[in-house]
Amino acid sequence: MRFTQCWSQGRCCPQPLRPLRSGPTSSTSPLTRATVPAPGPSPRQATVASDRVSIHSLGHMTPVLSPQNLLSCDKHNQQGCRGGHLDGAWWFLRRRGVVSDRCYPFSSQEKNEAGPAPRCMMHSRATGRGKRQATAHCPSHQVHANDIYQVTPAYRLGSSEKEIMKELIENGPVQALMEVHEDFFLYQGGIYRHTPVSLQRPEQYRRHGTHSVKITGWGEESLPDGRTLKYWTAANSWGPAWGERGHFRIVRGANECDIESFVLAVWGRVGMEDMGHR
Repeated sequence: MRFTQCWSQGRCCPQPLRPLRSGPTSSTSPLTRATVPAPGPSPRQATVASDRVSIHSLGHMTPVLSPQNLLSCDKHNQQGCRGGHLDGAWWFLRRRGVVSDRCYPFSSQEKNEAGPAPRCMMHSRATGRGKRQATAHCPSHQVHANDIYQVTPAYRLGSSEKEIMKELIENGPVQALMEVHEDFFLYQGGIYRHTPVSLQRPEQYRRHGTHSVKITGWGEESLPDGRTLKYWTAANSWGPAWGERGHFRIVRGANECDIESFVLAVWGRVGMEDMGHR
């Protein structure tokens, strides 16, 4: 199976996806095509990159990067809302970069997933030292700032909760892949742990695949019986009406739904010349 994503009405919508196959995760390692078991371009990559650029520029650069720029312009072995290669999307963010969401906002054409993907409306050229400059005006006629934002090569973390927590403290939110089960679509709040609610139903009712989310932090909750339940806090891409205003909590330290098996991060590409940039 495959799990693709569609960007619809400002959110990403779930569809069937291929299962996650986890490899060794004992230490931080660079991201390569052989290690990537994931869906293609995702709003989660754009939001993780936004966070990282802001953090690594010490707040001098605070863009909200454009998922539409990534979905529409990353065409190499990609299918936009219908999936592709995760490493290809990170390559695009590294080598081509994207503009802000205000410059290149969501296109309503993406709501029709069966139709053709919206054409790319942003192009850039190299300016030296790996940096790029936009050669097109913003698709939004109300915005003139068309700065290109880039990241460093993506790297993979180990599956240790302490290593993930350390990365969150030191460098900011990370992208994680997790297995999606039918009950995740029904989540409304609380600390999620998979419950096989459709175990006796036909296979088509037991949706299962890989989904990309953004881990933003962690916490603990005291249970009535005196036990303490550890959890991750994470952002989903299914809109604010889902879960806890678009976010969710999931059991931490038990690799629940493989969420600790494949965790990725990047650095924002920031130079000294960017430190006075706003």
